[in-house]
Amino acid sequence: MTKVKLCGLRREVDIDYANELKPDYIGFVFAKKSKRYVEPEDAAALKKRLDPDIKAVGVFVNEDAENIAALANAGTIDAVQLHGGEDDTYIAGLKELTDVLIIKAFKVQGLEDIKKANESSADLVLLDAGAGDGVTFDWSLLGGVKRPYFLAGGLAPNNLKTVVEKIRPYGVDASSSLETEGFKDKAKMTAFVNAARGKEV
Repeated sequence: MTKVKLCGLRREVDIDYANELKPDYIGFVFAKKSKRYVEPEDAAALKKRLDPDIKAVGVFVNEDAENIAALANAGTIDAVQLHGGEDDTYIAGLKELTDVLIIKAFKVQGLEDIKKANESSADLVLLDAGAGDGVTFDWSLLGGVKRPYFLAGGLAPNNLKTVVEKIRPYGVDASSSLETEGFKDKAKMTAFVNAARGKEV
């Protein structure tokens, strides 16, 4: 079954929603420029509130590997998602500091980006349109992907059935489409999870 990731959670109520919906992953954003940024100590408290069956992913942009490893080794996050210019040398260094799952995000604009994703040394890759603004990219490019991947960008209940049944990514990831006026919306989160799992929307 396609994995489900709900990203950008930052309030206690967001965690309560997730505990009820049981996605496979949730995301904490540690990029300070993001409006969804969460302080490490707040993330640690939220993680304690999170159902232990749900994995917490830390989202980073060009962060010092030591800082990421500290959060992973403290148990605040169970996996790492890299959204900056981190290359295989950086990933190798991070793997020496912690043994959690590493996901590398790629902005897909053409076949060259698919090639880079295929060759990445990360454990998994995430393929996105880029700016976190809920826009899709040309999904016909996905035929060239040779490894499991998360699909993000413009996913919503009305297109998830096609994505899950025809594209069959390892996982689907959403953030902005789950929000109303900048905050997570339980109804939208519920519709997304149900659609991803083939339940009636």
